[in-house]
Amino acid sequence: MARRNLFQPPPPPSDTPAPQKPRFPETGAMSGVRSTLKDLSSNAVRDIPPELIDDGGPNDRLSFGDADVAALAQSIQAHGQQVPIMVRPLPDQPGRFTVVYGRRRLRALRSLGLNAKALVRSLSDEQAILAQGHENSQRLDPSFIEKALFIRELSDGGYDSEIVMDALAVDKPMLSRMNKVARLIPPEVIQIVGPAHGIGRRRWEDMADTIRDRDIDLLALAGEMDLRSVPSSDARFDMLASAVIGRNKAATAAIAPLLPVAHADGTRLGEIRPTARALTIKLSRADAPDFAQWLQDNAEAELLRIYETWKSRNG
Repeated sequence: MARRNLFQPPPPPSDTPAPQKPRFPETGAMSGVRSTLKDLSSNAVRDIPPELIDDGGPNDRLSFGDADVAALAQSIQAHGQQVPIMVRPLPDQPGRFTVVYGRRRLRALRSLGLNAKALVRSLSDEQAILAQGHENSQRLDPSFIEKALFIRELSDGGYDSEIVMDALAVDKPMLSRMNKVARLIPPEVIQIVGPAHGIGRRRWEDMADTIRDRDIDLLALAGEMDLRSVPSSDARFDMLASAVIGRNKAATAAIAPLLPVAHADGTRLGEIRPTARALTIKLSRADAPDFAQWLQDNAEAELLRIYETWKSRNG
């Protein structure tokens, strides 16, 4: 390639202007900038009057008291609202919103007559549940029983189990255990006990299994006790758990002994246990496997035959 003499003047400018490059070319980088600006706009915090925000949606915490709200309101009044709430627009009510998370903050702001600093998101029901579950798990550290109640509410609301597991960051076995506890223990009892942050899954599950296996009316048992006078939620659980253990021991002691049933040839067929609520017949597959299988296959017909025999003899 020929070298140009550095001391030679440059050639005169051409009469034809060079094509102008667009000031903001449509490159991948520029597209990314536009996307970033759009994201920043969507992340902007808006001031929304609390009266335009509804409290709908599943609750992920047990009800907080007026003292909690008053303490938070005092902090907001002194330092401002440090953490925004999240809301989503109500499609059938333009200009109105429903809260995704931040219900306690919303109540505190209402008591102060202040606008709520809020992130506005157009979310589906499933997306709102995921956002609510993730935010509260990271910031609030909900207790086991609060998560269990949240799971029950979501399940009753028809949410898919995969969405529920993602929202609470739990696996399928834990989802099943939480659902079991929330359905066996009456919600009225849970409200009285409170969040019980120091009580983990195992003790709640033991209580649920015991009242199911021993047919204990936990609501009636709680009504016999003065649980509300106990200031600590963990202490209220301990008090109730002790009462359940006492009932369990009494029920165990009252269980009738098994009555063995054997044929004249010495074959041990099974056992019968009568109780106030049921008559349990237990067959031995080890001693009479063929008879046990036959009865399993013909149990309904044989039970109906026995009932008809009893009925004809007793009018």
